[in-house]
Amino acid sequence: MTAKQTRRQFLLKTAGAAGMVGALPGCAPQADEEHQELAGGRGRPNILFVLADDMGYGDLACYGGTDIRSPVIDRLAGEGVRFTQHYSAGAECTPTRTALLTGRYLQRAGGMECAIGTTNVGRYDEAIALADKHDLGLPVEQAALTRGLKAAGYRMAVYGKWHLGYERKFLPLRHGFEHFVGILGGHCDYFHHTEITGTHTLWENDEETHRDEYMTDLITKECVGYLRKQVPSKPFFLYASYTAPHSPYQGRGDRAPKPVAKEQWNKGPRSKYVEMVEDLDEAVGKLLAVLDEKHLADNTLVIFASDNGANRVGSNAPFRGHKSSLFEGGIRVPCIARWPGVLPAGKTVDDPIITMDLTASMIAAAGAAPPAGLPLDGVDVLGLIRRGRPIPKRPLYWTARRGERTWQAVRDGSLKYVTCRDGEAVEEYLFDLAADPAEQTDLLARRPADAARLRTMLTTWRRETRVAR
Repeated sequence: MTAKQTRRQFLLKTAGAAGMVGALPGCAPQADEEHQELAGGRGRPNILFVLADDMGYGDLACYGGTDIRSPVIDRLAGEGVRFTQHYSAGAECTPTRTALLTGRYLQRAGGMECAIGTTNVGRYDEAIALADKHDLGLPVEQAALTRGLKAAGYRMAVYGKWHLGYERKFLPLRHGFEHFVGILGGHCDYFHHTEITGTHTLWENDEETHRDEYMTDLITKECVGYLRKQVPSKPFFLYASYTAPHSPYQGRGDRAPKPVAKEQWNKGPRSKYVEMVEDLDEAVGKLLAVLDEKHLADNTLVIFASDNGANRVGSNAPFRGHKSSLFEGGIRVPCIARWPGVLPAGKTVDDPIITMDLTASMIAAAGAAPPAGLPLDGVDVLGLIRRGRPIPKRPLYWTARRGERTWQAVRDGSLKYVTCRDGEAVEEYLFDLAADPAEQTDLLARRPADAARLRTMLTTWRRETRVAR
């Protein structure tokens, strides 16, 4: 920084050139004037992050869906930025949520490479060891998003699905959220709020609670109540973590005396899934209506995304594969961002981005900084879009583990290398996504040099990022 530069000018120049929040290690949150510069002259924005559960790329009309009505989310896309190559950081629930809160590849957290099993079950060797020590979950000190926003003066609440640990030391209030109502694990009966094992899983803050409401409506009611309490002078981060359209497949009219039977948990017609997505679209509309009602919409960054691809009852069209796999259908998902007057309306972005980029973007928009020692793996893509600058090209990596099965993948440019080891069996694939986004043509035998290069990149990344706790 030169003698003639103010701290604000230096920070803005550095952030704009790098596009990464991690380019400002150790910086404290900026003063009010600096916040206004960083947030397009409007001060610190409110942030509403809506996360759908197991929604596929083809499950919204604005992403090509033909049998689902999603007018609210479609309108959100028209008013903001729609990403056509947004990737979830994980192929399942816990991994992506870990990446979202840490802003880093989920491997860096240790033990979070698979969805935590019902009642806190580890599903691969490291996770099993952590569960045995009552240490399976996301450590508070690694949550760069909530720590950064809290330090910047944000009020925070989360409603819906947590899935980052059942132990009390991992619960939302320990992460700085002031209020939580939702489920600790990965799923629940939408009326009885029990897991597939029959265990009741609905909590408020640190205690079990009982509510007689359809889960989607319950989450919406809590979010609406929270939004109505907000005042313009105090920025908030509201994490609306919906369970829909995750199984079991139940609509508002499907209340029954007893929870869904275990053998029926993952069964259901496409029509029921469609109903759940349309209910979710209506729920998002209620949240946006309150922002309008409270005159908060113009200074609220709204992000909508899915945590991973859909199961077989959902649609990942036009891509191959489903949830839990690292084919495009397992990890390429909808993502929309709206910030009126700051982000361009009706813009489509075709550059590849990943979950951690959303984290970096939220931290940057808030004029905050990641905690010291936690450099982000994401890029402030929304800041780059706002400034009319290109999103940097960089390789993206994934891993997904469960039992003896380990998926790994890397995308570099348009080339994507995928491998799956299950016991002694190993499968490998190489695709050119520019020519073959549906991953129908395996180029492994035809382009061995490219496969070898990507394989080496993946091995190096895995070695550098994997942390054991």
